Amino acid sequence: MLPAKVIGRVIATKKVEALTGLKLILLQPTNWKGEPERDYIVAADSVSAGYDEFVFYVEARDAAVAFPEVPPVDATIVGIIDGVHMPGV
Repeated sequence: MLPAKVIGRVIATKKVEALTGLKLILLQPTNWKGEPERDYIVAADSVSAGYDEFVFYVEARDAAVAFPEVPPVDATIVGIIDGVHMPGV
């Protein structure tokens, strides 16, 4: 699982039928301190994450199996982070 910040939403009027009904979110991948790490990604949302929330997501095959009907996605938000405790960091 990887941390990220929700920075927006992606609207697509034309898409593969398997994506119909899925909310697509624009993420800024971060480190566990919330600092930006790499380029933005689009992820499917399985937990109803909102703007500016700190979330964790999975990539590759794990992203698709988060849904009952396996859609063609490379990243999926699977949790909302309430806090991170890192002793000694």
